[in-house]
Amino acid sequence: MRTVILVCLLAVAALARPEKEYYTDKYDNIDLDEILDNRRLLIPYIKCSLDQGKCSADGREMKSHIRDAMETECSKCTKKQKKNTRKILRHLIIHEKDFWEQLKAKYDPTAKYYPTYEHAVEIDDKAFFGEA
Repeated sequence: MRTVILVCLLAVAALARPEKEYYTDKYDNIDLDEILDNRRLLIPYIKCSLDQGKCSADGREMKSHIRDAMETECSKCTKKQKKNTRKILRHLIIHEKDFWEQLKAKYDPTAKYYPTYEHAVEIDDKAFFGEA
């Protein structure tokens, strides 16, 4: 009888544990390549992130998670969000160096996190996200 009760309690405890929390995937289907390939589309997102311009709804959503995602290595990101984040970082580091420097100054002034992300430009997705 005790074993049955113990098993029931363990089952209830397992069911009561919350599922892993993720950022919303509401904006995961935007055409990221179109934005990255067109500075007219890209710059408003960057300026939003830097508090230098207005933010669209998806820009506000993205901005609200930058610090947390950076500090937790995107632990609440879906696989697609991780891949897109890496694509964005790679683009900024290679093609938008001035804005990358401003973003680093704003979100990582002590240089605690950005070296990891700059290293991301040099390695493949699987190695960067610990899937190798």
